[in-house]
Amino acid sequence: MINFNGDLLSKNSFFLNHENRGLRYGDALFETIRVVNGKVFFWEDHYLRLMASMRILRMEIPMTFTMEYLEEQIMAAVTANSLENSPVRVRLTVFRNNGGLYLPLTNDVSYFIEANALESPFFVLNKNTYEVELFKDFYVNPDMLSTLKTNNKLIHVVGSVFAEENGYQNCLLLNSEKMVVEALNGNLFLVKGNHIKTPPIKDGCLNGIIRKKLVGILGALEQYTIEESHISPFELQKADELFITNAIVGIQPISNYRKKEYSTVVAMDLLGKLNATARLG
Repeated sequence: MINFNGDLLSKNSFFLNHENRGLRYGDALFETIRVVNGKVFFWEDHYLRLMASMRILRMEIPMTFTMEYLEEQIMAAVTANSLENSPVRVRLTVFRNNGGLYLPLTNDVSYFIEANALESPFFVLNKNTYEVELFKDFYVNPDMLSTLKTNNKLIHVVGSVFAEENGYQNCLLLNSEKMVVEALNGNLFLVKGNHIKTPPIKDGCLNGIIRKKLVGILGALEQYTIEESHISPFELQKADELFITNAIVGIQPISNYRKKEYSTVVAMDLLGKLNATARLG
């Protein structure tokens, strides 16, 4: 079942048409959210990011779009799929309503919510081989639009095809200034000793929820230092660890980049702290 503007519809319903602006122009935003046993992980952060993104794209925010209302709609979709006692991956998509060419006829919006089962209620560290490579066919622009979770993800789509064709589990993206900004599906962290770096938002990386949480966690720990600064491709092979973060996986360690193999000591330590934060928050 899918929640479309508060109505629960079967997944094979034709509730969008050829005039949909998300399809035509990528005029849409989305949040990918983890829900476990009825608890929406980091919901306030997701909600505030969505509201800020809608304002940036000049979408009209409905009066009904309160935290409580949207959480209720998320849980309605979860319950309609009989997943209220399960770990769930939820996607909340908001798009400008039909009409117009590049210039919309209205800034009013609609939404739909999907819910699909996950395997684990906790963030779990994947220790399987996870090899990455730089994707250099196209570059991310270091601007505010690149930091939003919009439906304009062609670089990520083509990069995913490149990774699949070449036997990689993921790719790292560069911005137009040739700095490493993120992975195809999440933010990047680099570990050297007890010092940890992640690209700054101004470099064009996604303003990720788990990125934000880990920066906060690391800032409160005496054994690590955290820095938001440029990451050059030359730094990658000098690192002790590299890992990717997103709201569904949590922390995904990178095992190999070119001839370098990485450890997972810090990633494992931080995963426990992230799980604890998710349970509390």
